Amino acid sequence: MTNLMTYSMVIMITINVHEAKTHLSHYLDEVEKGERVVVCKRNRPIAEIRHLVPKKMEKRPIGLAKGTFTVPASFFDELPEETLTLFSGESP
Repeated sequence: MTNLMTYSMVIMITINVHEAKTHLSHYLDEVEKGERVVVCKRNRPIAEIRHLVPKKMEKRPIGLAKGTFTVPASFFDELPEETLTLFSGESP
């Protein structure tokens, strides 16, 4: 049973839980087109499904942490044999 519901001057599709489970793909297609879907349980609205606007992804500038730390020269030293053994999964 699909109804239309007016909420704050916006028309929404109203469906029950069984309808939502049975035809979820269809209603998600409607949501992508801009519709709002209200899901009801025993004729009481419990959830609203609406389209989410994707966030604009901006590239991070390189060098944001420049000057906040230094890498010690020892960072590039070869690891001790016992540490390499642990990484290989062998028993020490």
